Amino acid sequence: MNAFSSFVPAATTAPPAMPGAGRAEFGQASASAMSMKWSALHDAAGVVAMLAGLAPEPMRPEVRNFPAVMRDLGGWRRDLSEQGIDDLSAVMEPGLAALLAVHARGVNPAPAALALWQEFHAARAALLSLIPAQENPVQRRFT
Repeated sequence: MNAFSSFVPAATTAPPAMPGAGRAEFGQASASAMSMKWSALHDAAGVVAMLAGLAPEPMRPEVRNFPAVMRDLGGWRRDLSEQGIDDLSAVMEPGLAALLAVHARGVNPAPAALALWQEFHAARAALLSLIPAQENPVQRRFT
């Protein structure tokens, strides 16, 4: 008999989740995934900034809280923000890979990195514009 034949994963023996038991519902898990993607995008942008010769950018509260605000707003804004984050990831991932390959060959990646940095900032500004003015103190000052 196999040593693993009597093994039953804990997930199959656990009682079903009770309402309010603290387990993530699909919406919360989706927001968590959006938060992780948003954070990873900013980590990648930090590397791009370094390759462009720019100082690291501090994380402003409206940027840091963007996924939570979109989760709370829901609806079309949340859908559009999730799509926008996916689209921005689709740009940043190959862009960063190309910059790192250029850097590994000993070529100065700064001009291309600066272009990617500017694209990142433009796309991020478009995403941040999804936050209604009453939710975003920066937009309130300019409206």
